[in-house]
Amino acid sequence: VDTGHFPAPSNHKTESNRIPPATMSTKHLALIIAIACGLSAPRVVVAYNNNSPPEMSRRNMLEGVAAAATAAAIGQPEVAVAEEVTADPLTPVYFGVGCFWHIQHEFVEGERQMLGRKDNELTSAAGYAGGSKVGSEGRVCYHNFQGVADYGKLGHGEVVGMTIPQSNIGDFSELYFSLFNPRTKDRVDPMDRGAEYRSLLGLPGGTKHASYPAVLEAANKAGFTLKEGKGNDGDTLGSQVVWVYDTAKFPFYQAEVYHQFHNDFQSPAYGKAYN
Repeated sequence: VDTGHFPAPSNHKTESNRIPPATMSTKHLALIIAIACGLSAPRVVVAYNNNSPPEMSRRNMLEGVAAAATAAAIGQPEVAVAEEVTADPLTPVYFGVGCFWHIQHEFVEGERQMLGRKDNELTSAAGYAGGSKVGSEGRVCYHNFQGVADYGKLGHGEVVGMTIPQSNIGDFSELYFSLFNPRTKDRVDPMDRGAEYRSLLGLPGGTKHASYPAVLEAANKAGFTLKEGKGNDGDTLGSQVVWVYDTAKFPFYQAEVYHQFHNDFQSPAYGKAYN
């Protein structure tokens, strides 16, 4: 059942907040010195990029000492240490067109080829999005005999969610539009009928996201029209329309485990290494 969150690349380590001495940076030393100088709970302003903090050098150490000493002299309780701010943030997005089994495989391959991700770094997961409701326990589930939080009844469609660099949203959009039947410009499994299989995509902020122009360019190039989704939107079969959602209003709900890395009916079996 869903988690309501995108999976994060597994190389983002969270098991410990302790900083090994070999990788201690200027801000950490400045904080220690400031406390030792008797400053009251200094606030350290930090901005990380996606890489590990820089290794300590003699120059960094001296700069840290100078920063703490200056703060102590002027009575300022703040130590602000500026580090490189990432200009290419990891962004949660989702795409859907028909059954999510085939779509997940294609985006997994996209992560490998375009981002160079290894198996333990993949984020593409089958799930549901685009509905305005959830079950009584905040769940969204596949069709089931008990009728519990049925995604179709709740207005959701099948999608694949992933977390990718913002600069690659245009590339993944082009991949998405390549997954339609080039002759009919419809999903490759038109026998699956209903709003659960509609064409949709989601970005933080929807059409207001900074990378939306790149998505729109990919859509225009492929001959599709993007429309802002209102939630619980209808099927798009035969219309060349793709609904666009704001992920803050219409978040991704990860599907059940048995739907992940599943073979589909469009291709030969992907093999045990994928399953």
